[in-house]
Amino acid sequence: MSSPTEPDRHPIFSVWAPNADRVRLVLDDPDGGRVDLERADGGWFVPPADAPAPTPGRRYAFQLATEPAAEAPEPEWSILLPDPRSRRQPDGVHGFSEVVPTEFDWTDATWTGRPLPGQVLYELHVGAFTADGTFDAAVGKLAHLRELGVTTVELMPVQPFGGERNWGYDPVSWFAVHEAYGGPAGLKAFVDAAHAHGVAVVMDLVFNHFGPDGNYTGFFGPYTTGAATDWGDVVNLMGPGSDEVRRFILDATRQWLGEFHVDGVRLDAVHSLDDRGAVSVLEQIADVARDVAACTGVPRCVIAESDLNDPRLITPVEDLGCGLDAQWLDDVHHCLHTLTEGEQYGYYRDYGRVGDLARTLSEAYRFTGDYSLHRGRSHGRGFDRTRMPGARFVTYTTTHDQTGNRAAGDRAAERITPTQHLLKCAFVYLSEFTPMIFMGEEFGARQPFPFFASHTDPGLLGATRTGRLREFASSGWDPDTIADPAAEETFASAKLDWELDDAQRGIVAAVRELLRLRRELGCASGVLSDVRVDHAVTATVREAGSGAAVGADAVALEHGWVAMHRTAPDGREWTLVGNFSPEPVTVPFGGELRYSFTEPEVGADETRLGPWEFAVLLR
Repeated sequence: MSSPTEPDRHPIFSVWAPNADRVRLVLDDPDGGRVDLERADGGWFVPPADAPAPTPGRRYAFQLATEPAAEAPEPEWSILLPDPRSRRQPDGVHGFSEVVPTEFDWTDATWTGRPLPGQVLYELHVGAFTADGTFDAAVGKLAHLRELGVTTVELMPVQPFGGERNWGYDPVSWFAVHEAYGGPAGLKAFVDAAHAHGVAVVMDLVFNHFGPDGNYTGFFGPYTTGAATDWGDVVNLMGPGSDEVRRFILDATRQWLGEFHVDGVRLDAVHSLDDRGAVSVLEQIADVARDVAACTGVPRCVIAESDLNDPRLITPVEDLGCGLDAQWLDDVHHCLHTLTEGEQYGYYRDYGRVGDLARTLSEAYRFTGDYSLHRGRSHGRGFDRTRMPGARFVTYTTTHDQTGNRAAGDRAAERITPTQHLLKCAFVYLSEFTPMIFMGEEFGARQPFPFFASHTDPGLLGATRTGRLREFASSGWDPDTIADPAAEETFASAKLDWELDDAQRGIVAAVRELLRLRRELGCASGVLSDVRVDHAVTATVREAGSGAAVGADAVALEHGWVAMHRTAPDGREWTLVGNFSPEPVTVPFGGELRYSFTEPEVGADETRLGPWEFAVLLR
């Protein structure tokens, strides 16, 4: 196999189709017609020298055939198929592909990028972020994000999917952009505008499966293994033909990082990749990012979502790791959620003790080989805290998953007080980790973010509804509370309401101050061993939170306080202390009150915190 950083070497109108004996290009214009492609090496078919030029705007498709039996006069041609490497699907994933220009009038020549350490991410869904649901409309919110303290926008997947609306995790055209958002030109304009505001852009990419609606890759070649995940067919990374499938992934990555000027990629659910090769596709993706960074002089990052608690993902290649820049870390979220809301169903059964939060703040993983109630086995792997930068872990109070995977997609702001909300924010934003805000979190948005999809196949829609009902019923949710993912009103309900009330404006001001403190106090500037954490249990209870019942085998829920200590750049010691309890507590730390959302009683050696209060103390 050639270098993983080798650019796409095949011209437009070429296609990898080892499953076919014959391939023809079908042009959707008066001067087009049908052009037989010529066989090339490795299962590729390329246009002949006299083929029509791939001019921007020209629409095209492919037809495939196998050689007929001797008695058959003509081969039987397939239906019209979109290009697996299509750069644009103007009429949706089932229609013709379209040639698009690679040129764009960029204005970001002075953009120097943002290395991941010290950054603040903001996750958003383009369709639900604004009323219009477009890149252009999202540009209008960039000033708000910059003033808030956000430095990087993370776009949920924008590749085309079947239907009009979707979370984005059912993509089938990995090189294209969903038309309703603004297509490829709209994405480039958004990235250019973000850079003008000093904001980097990370794209969420789904390489672990193809979506179930509009995936035609199986006609062409062994893009998948024949096995399936809960979301779609497993991508072929190990079987015959997998070298080209890897190139497919790497070329897509290079396109986004290079041509589209994107600053990084987030890789969805890498734990579901079937990749046992000596050189993993994750390592190859990281190689592409480093290559683009070296060529442009602008840093690029690769972030993975994984629930394996495996530090090898973010360990340098020279130490036999994958060399990724960061991974999502669910453990902090799970700790904060159970402590503030008392829910202990499903994977929350393993959490609910203040000691769990204390451990994750200093060690990242809650499980480093310990037994997990939820999994029924030991889980995770430890690592050397003296060598691990905290910035390699992306943490959050919620994400699209943690909100949308609730029966009604209800947000925490509907269930907890602003004081509780900001308590969680304080421990995420002032941690040693890289914080991420989910859209609307900064003002305590009350709109839900339920799962939504509008597959063109009615059978798929029915299966999606049934699957969601089954999933939530097993966790004790009331079926009447489960949002219909196919209903248009489910999607409409997810759109953010930007008309803020006084309480929400107060939350925005608090979030802005916490993020300013993050910069002032030098968070995410060191390794995890720099973080010192204390905690104490004040009560042990067994209570059910909202939504679903507490699991019978859940750990005993604890109330108490947690204190996180660090050293500021000026050498002063500072402490974030929080009361995870409905009762007042006195903690053995005092000093100068640097910030609190409320009015705690701060002395020289101790601090009195009311229910769910926090305080930032300087000494």
